[in-house]
Amino acid sequence: MNIEFITKEDLRRIENLLGEIKGLIKPGQGQSKQWLKSYEVRKLLNISPGTLQNLRVNGTLRYTKVGGMVYYKLEDIQKLLEDGQQ
Repeated sequence: MNIEFITKEDLRRIENLLGEIKGLIKPGQGQSKQWLKSYEVRKLLNISPGTLQNLRVNGTLRYTKVGGMVYYKLEDIQKLLEDGQQ
């Protein structure tokens, strides 16, 4: 059996890496968009257009239609993901 230890230096490297990642991501970047289009939701959930339509039809995912475009609230997508993990 091999036992590996994490040193303080390893933790400092991880902390530095996290700091660099945070610097690359603009504050609030993930939350800047409140509404997503269908193609964005499909890409985010990695689902087909038919599956997205089924989520709409059976009421699993709320949506708003403006003209010919269908929009989804980001918070509803996040809630769907959280509920799916439980």
